[in-house]
Amino acid sequence: MSMEKAPTAALQAVFQPSQSLEGSTVVKGFDFNSILTTPGHKVDFEALLSSFKCSGYQATNVGKAIDEINRMLSWRLSDEPVAADESDELRSPDARAAQRCKIFLGYTSNMISSGLRETFRFLAEHKMVQCIVTTAGGVEEDFIKCLAPTYVGDFALDGRQLRQRGINRIGNLLVPNDNYCKFEDWLMPILDQMLLEQNTLGTRWTPSKLIRRLGKEINHPDSVYYWCFKNDIDVYCPALTDGSLGDMIYFHAYRSPGLVIDLVADIVSVNSQAVFAKKTGVIVLGGGLVKHHIMNANLMRNGADFAVYINTGQEFDGSDSGARPDEAVSWGKIRIDANPVKVYSEASVVFPLIVAETFAKQLAATLSQPSQANVAPVDAGCSKQCSDAADRRLTSV
Repeated sequence: MSMEKAPTAALQAVFQPSQSLEGSTVVKGFDFNSILTTPGHKVDFEALLSSFKCSGYQATNVGKAIDEINRMLSWRLSDEPVAADESDELRSPDARAAQRCKIFLGYTSNMISSGLRETFRFLAEHKMVQCIVTTAGGVEEDFIKCLAPTYVGDFALDGRQLRQRGINRIGNLLVPNDNYCKFEDWLMPILDQMLLEQNTLGTRWTPSKLIRRLGKEINHPDSVYYWCFKNDIDVYCPALTDGSLGDMIYFHAYRSPGLVIDLVADIVSVNSQAVFAKKTGVIVLGGGLVKHHIMNANLMRNGADFAVYINTGQEFDGSDSGARPDEAVSWGKIRIDANPVKVYSEASVVFPLIVAETFAKQLAATLSQPSQANVAPVDAGCSKQCSDAADRRLTSV
């Protein structure tokens, strides 16, 4: 075999001609040398986050998620032509400019257990989302934290030793069992009062009404659901009994039987939230029930207009938790002309960064305008229309 000349086949394989990528985004990360010229030689974190979109891998998906959420926040009905069947009240330019995208936020219970709770509280306090879906743990852990703290531990702590000490582990977080005893002491009188109101006033309790009542009763500014109560943000929990709340309802049923919690009214309500919204955006942290419940509600309107998923799930097992947005498109849960984003990441790492570049930045911009500093955010939906529609449906059931 002659070694004087490389084989033609090898040359062709190695030096395959490239098509031009002119116009494509060039990969470039943040230049930390910028601290040499910035005042105080500090890192410009806004520029750092802005660089994510060009960095590749999940950093790029974080950048895309920021763009997608900012599209949710910037959309106004005035961006769209007036439909032939548009209601009279939404034909004026001012009314259309005030109509915003309705944002659904979903998160699993472990998110509330973590420091993300403070991020969710910020969003609820400033009425930046209009509908929340979570699990039983995602409800109760918020109230429990108002009664006693959760602590940082370690993933590797021995479960047998923790059990003997009365300490519950959530990942690398620790919750003393006494916290749940305090929760029981706080909750049971409220359940007694709810049962009394059901029997004497005919109150029809639903999971969302129960959560609203608990938000009122906790009366604590650290609570997500206190602010949801204050700002009339609906919180849905279709698996309300799957946690400590369910345990307490179970024990209460033996002590004072008869409390009824109606799931049917809530499915009418959450679906109506989507159906009657002019535009919807979904932000889902984690998977499972919260993801499916939000997406299925948006199926009723032929799909969400904007969508961001943040989770570590993979789709190879066929689970909804790991399913990519494109699977939701196939079901009609996300519109076919949408530009949804999935960030493959643990939410406690990336969601605060995303909020900093979206919701927080928008609020800061609003507060910097003196005439707008004391203006409450415009309701993004159709709360009265949805409520009236839900009431009509419930009356006919």
